[in-house]
Amino acid sequence: MSDLVPLDFVGIRVELPTNSPILLLRERNGTRYIPIWINTPEATSIALAHDGITPQRPLTHDLVVSVIEELGGHVRDVVITELRGGTFFADLTLVVGDDVHTISARPSDAVALAVRMDAPLFGDPGVLEEAGVEIADETEEDEIEKFREFLDDIDPGDFAASEQ
Repeated sequence: MSDLVPLDFVGIRVELPTNSPILLLRERNGTRYIPIWINTPEATSIALAHDGITPQRPLTHDLVVSVIEELGGHVRDVVITELRGGTFFADLTLVVGDDVHTISARPSDAVALAVRMDAPLFGDPGVLEEAGVEIADETEEDEIEKFREFLDDIDPGDFAASEQ
């Protein structure tokens, strides 16, 4: 697993104007992001778990977590393994006792479980090469927006030369 790239879950974003949810993962020690377009139910499930919101009745991903835990297992990790024909693929590694099971899964489902079970995320280096995009740091974007607001509120007269 040493050649895999550690990823951080950034969150769920919405692409405008289509309002399509995007699962956003970031290269832990780099500047690339992997945007994965997902369906609304999975986006909702991931966002609820990430925000620590427990629905009145368990969602499908909550049920799967309960089954895994009841069997004495845990999710060891999730790996975004490939991008083929515009579709991302992932593997979920499940450990039950001494048995290790690698299960092919949609990235949205795998991340929904990883978020709930605090499992690490990884990406195949080839996926990052093919699909990784550089996005300005969110802190940087915040600073740029604050500077724009400052410029909007300022009057050129504020910079008039003072007499000495």
